[in-house]
Amino acid sequence: MLTLKRYAAEAIGTYCLVFAGTGAIIINDVSGETVSHAGVALTFGMIVMAMIYAIGDISGAHINPAVTIAFRVAGRFETNQVLPYIAAQICGGLLASLTLWALFPEHLTLGSTLPTGSWQQSFVLEFILTAMLMFVILRVSSGSKETGVMAGAAIGITVGLEAMFAGPISGASMNPVRSLAPALISGTFTHLWVYLVATTLGAVFAVGLDWLVTEERAAQ
Repeated sequence: MLTLKRYAAEAIGTYCLVFAGTGAIIINDVSGETVSHAGVALTFGMIVMAMIYAIGDISGAHINPAVTIAFRVAGRFETNQVLPYIAAQICGGLLASLTLWALFPEHLTLGSTLPTGSWQQSFVLEFILTAMLMFVILRVSSGSKETGVMAGAAIGITVGLEAMFAGPISGASMNPVRSLAPALISGTFTHLWVYLVATTLGAVFAVGLDWLVTEERAAQ
């Protein structure tokens, strides 16, 4: 029963992330940019922070397949829970994009992430952005759980600031499901692989960064 609650929490948390984040993009587009780019970035940061406080003690509030995979690589998460977590996250994201499609059927991309420059530029950006985010997550989390008084704030602020400066170029996905869900529902597959591969590789790379600073601390 506890395991099912963890899956449900991941599905709900990812639903809220995709609904609020990509919903902000859609509403900004259809309302004449009344939300603004800064508003979209803040929405992503705040919803991530809210979900960490809401479900962090239940599932760890991964709400991101790249985070789940990186926690496994770091040895902080059970191997047999990786695929169920990712499946729950995908289900939550798809339901959110379906909801937004029902509300805004005229919107062509539903908040999909699309490079405004070259795909190579967005690949590097997404790799670095996700590595930075995952490094913060690893440093402020306990085991595979993003919990604690300041964890939500630190992670939410990181998401928001990265979306603020990199969003206009790469979309600042940092999350395979955040890109996959609107792409599947809207049929927008241009360079989707960039947002699936670069984010995952960036998160795994951050495990090495965490190991590096942890070893240095242990040696002092």
